[in-house]
Amino acid sequence: MFKQAEDDSLVEKEPSPIQEIQEDGTLSETIVVPNPPQKIPTPKIRSSLKALTVDGIFAAPFYNVIGGALLSNFLLELGASPVEIGTIASIPLLTDLLQPVGAYLADRTTSRNWYSIFIFVPARLLWLILVLAIGLLTSSDISPHRLVQLTLAMSWVTNTMEALGRASWISWMAALVPQRLRGRYFGFRNSTISLTNLITVPLLGLAVSKWPGGTLEGYRALLVLGVVCGLVSQSCQFWMADVNPRLVLAVGSDPAQSESKGTKFAFLKEANFLKFVLYFGIWSFAVNVSAPFFNLYMLDNLDIDVSVVTIYGSLAAGANLLMQVVWGKLADRIGNRPLLVVMGALVAVIPLLWLGTGNDSISIWVWLPILHLLSGGLGAALDLCNNNLLMGVAPLRNQSSYFAIAAAVFGVSGATGIISGGFLATQASSGGLPLLFALSAGLRLVAILPLVFVQEKRSVPLGQLLGVLSQFRRQTALVSAEGISFEPVVPAEKDEE
Repeated sequence: MFKQAEDDSLVEKEPSPIQEIQEDGTLSETIVVPNPPQKIPTPKIRSSLKALTVDGIFAAPFYNVIGGALLSNFLLELGASPVEIGTIASIPLLTDLLQPVGAYLADRTTSRNWYSIFIFVPARLLWLILVLAIGLLTSSDISPHRLVQLTLAMSWVTNTMEALGRASWISWMAALVPQRLRGRYFGFRNSTISLTNLITVPLLGLAVSKWPGGTLEGYRALLVLGVVCGLVSQSCQFWMADVNPRLVLAVGSDPAQSESKGTKFAFLKEANFLKFVLYFGIWSFAVNVSAPFFNLYMLDNLDIDVSVVTIYGSLAAGANLLMQVVWGKLADRIGNRPLLVVMGALVAVIPLLWLGTGNDSISIWVWLPILHLLSGGLGAALDLCNNNLLMGVAPLRNQSSYFAIAAAVFGVSGATGIISGGFLATQASSGGLPLLFALSAGLRLVAILPLVFVQEKRSVPLGQLLGVLSQFRRQTALVSAEGISFEPVVPAEKDEE
């Protein structure tokens, strides 16, 4: 009864999804539709959200194979330096500079789905070239250093291609997921991805370390599996409602305004959006100055086996899984900004806690697992709320362009942080990795300051946060005691539909 009542309430208050879809496009020519088309049927929204969830489940193994601890271990086996490992970690962020170009191109197509297929399918298939190259290494036809360079080149090419599609993909998700359900739905979707990571990451790490032909051959086999999963993920999009970005519903606006040059720089007049971008950029630098080097610290400095490192990753994924839905419900209740402020302050302390780790038994089996549980559980709130807050502060018109601008700032700042971190990590006289961890903690606290001034609709003032959290905790405890399940909510189907 509770869930049904909640569904009905959300449907009554939720604006027509097709209006969100139509206003998401960025056009050089605005098409005024005098009689708006009917909204997307509720069953189609339901099937789209289910397909979007399955897409994330199959995409997770692909990105786990081509990144994270598995890729770091592969490069270390080839003799890559910290600078090279830091460089490959910075590539996805540097290529985000192309997201505005991707938004421009995508908004001049007539299908989000086919644009996504055109971008992401070739980008994923290209990783098969690395599969062939690893085979040449085992036959001594290519040197390890040359394979490192090829891996860097592959990462540059594929991430450049994907950068052209990310803004369109986010706009597509923003159009399909009703605003009032975003916290709960994305919390649920992220939790399913975390569960997938929890299961697959340790299995993938164990497969690499125990592969009969060696770790390189093991990684080669996993690359093939990862590409297959990536293609299955892409096929799920055919079950999602397609969106034509060229359909723009211009209500009470002058179509000629979209032709003006000032529209291209309209984001400079959005003070609230600029405050968020300032926070986003500083936070990206602060996190990425140290984030890529935690795995390096464990694999190299502490000499921990890759299978154990992937188990740590699974612990983080498990904590992420458990907390995603909680943070999603809480974000819908109090807003994303206050949750980001509190969780950001807590996450800022975590790099300092790494300074007390070592290769002793207590660190390996107690301290490091606790740190990964904290990172996964608290980081779940940041991942969820950052995306939702960006969707909230970006104006509905030309939304994909705002997403692209934020991603570009995030990417440049993050890449600068990774490169700076990689340089400092090689300078033993400057303190090496411990200095990076301390520097990252201080910068994270600084990044939170601009976030305090960001305005968000339906956000609880920070001064009232404790009272609302106390009330939310009592209600959650009551619901749990009564055995009522908070399942992810999608709009309920009305009789007239």
